[in-house]
Amino acid sequence: MKWFGKSYLIGLLIILYLPIFYLMFYSFNSEGNMVRFSGFTLEHYVALFNNTRLLEVVFNTIAVALIAAAISTIIGLFGALMLYQIRNKTLKISFLTLNNVLMVSSDVVIGASFLIMFTALGHITGFGLGFTSVLVSHIAFCIPIVVIIILPKLYEMNASILDAGRDLGASDFQVFSQIVIPQLMPGIIGGFFMALTYSLDDFTVSFFVTGNGFSVLSVEIYSMARRGINMEINAISTLLFIIIMLGLIIYQWLKKRNKRAIEHKRGFTS
Repeated sequence: MKWFGKSYLIGLLIILYLPIFYLMFYSFNSEGNMVRFSGFTLEHYVALFNNTRLLEVVFNTIAVALIAAAISTIIGLFGALMLYQIRNKTLKISFLTLNNVLMVSSDVVIGASFLIMFTALGHITGFGLGFTSVLVSHIAFCIPIVVIIILPKLYEMNASILDAGRDLGASDFQVFSQIVIPQLMPGIIGGFFMALTYSLDDFTVSFFVTGNGFSVLSVEIYSMARRGINMEINAISTLLFIIIMLGLIIYQWLKKRNKRAIEHKRGFTS
């Protein structure tokens, strides 16, 4: 049965990655289509970097993702701490259920709900759709993800360490900043990058709440694709794929190096 599992995994990876490599291959096609490859060229990448509108959208997307991930990580951290400290089981389950609603709800429902809310605010305050509406929406659907990632780390934490810190005279702030935060740091970092990924990957919610000339990459690519084949889409998709793969490789390398450093330190101290 081992060969079946390996074959299934290889087949699944081929199905997932073949369209991506097909898109990347034709991003270098001088013919300007995805039907016949007639020669190698970088003109589509040159056109991409000369497209100020698309570069502006890329900057908007990165800015929204980084800000949303940072804010949602902070809010999610304190939300997880609040849930951890609740002793009433029924109340804790109720809050956890409310937290999970945004994770299990349809993106269309979430996007439409935010659109209705921002439209109503617009009639009252003159608030329009744009950067702020996209940012608030992304923060809202990223918070539950961060809470879910950080909360298990709280339950894994040894409570006696906190008691020991207090017995040694540490204030509540010192316990939080010097004991709790370092213990939760893997979860905090994981929550931040997961929120960053969700924000960068989102299309449906962003589609509902963009406006006033502001757009993010997923919505912009969708709009470009509706007008026909544009090889700049292939070029920017290729660059994003390469950047993400390099990021994952660097992350794994740093993780292994940190693990080796910890093992070396333990061996040296022992």
